[in-house]
Amino acid sequence: LFVGRLSSEKGVDVLVNAARDLDGVEVRVAGTGPEVALLSDVMGVHTLGALGGDAVRDEMCRAMALVLPSIWYETFGLVAVEAFAAGTPVIASRIGVLPNLVKDGITGLLFEAGNAKDLADKMRWAQSHPEQMASMGRNARLLYEAEFTAERNYAQLINIYNDAIAAGSAS
Repeated sequence: LFVGRLSSEKGVDVLVNAARDLDGVEVRVAGTGPEVALLSDVMGVHTLGALGGDAVRDEMCRAMALVLPSIWYETFGLVAVEAFAAGTPVIASRIGVLPNLVKDGITGLLFEAGNAKDLADKMRWAQSHPEQMASMGRNARLLYEAEFTAERNYAQLINIYNDAIAAGSAS
C-alpha cells in the first residue's frame, strides 16, 4: 500500500518502476497528485484515489506493508507512524528521518532511496515471507504504543514545558 501525495519527491516513479519489475504483487495506491498518470496501465497497481482517514486505516490494516519510497528528506514520517498504529510494517527509503523510524528487519524494511530494483527486491521478499512481515507488524504496533500514542506525546510535551520553565527560573 502507498498512501500519500502522488508527486516526484514522494518517489512515485520509483514505486512505478518497482511495480513493473514485480509479478503477482498487488500494489494499492491511495492519493492524488500531479504524477497520477504514471500509475495508469501498470500491471498490478490499483489506484484508490483520495481516501478519508477511516478508509486509509482500513487499507493499512489490510496491507502486508506500507511502501514509503520518498526521495527527499522527510522531517517526520507521519504515514509510517499511522501504519505502525495499524500494526503494519513499512518498506521505506533509507533517507532522512525514515531509517530512524523504520528499524530494518524489525518494524519494516529499508531500501536505497531512488533505487527501484532494491524496492522491488524488498517487496518481493515481503511477499514471500508473510510470517516475518506479520512479526514486523507486531513490532511496529509495540513501537507505536511505546513512543507515539497521544498519551506518550502529551507526557513528552509536559516534560519539555517543565524543562523550559526550570531553565527560565534558573537564569
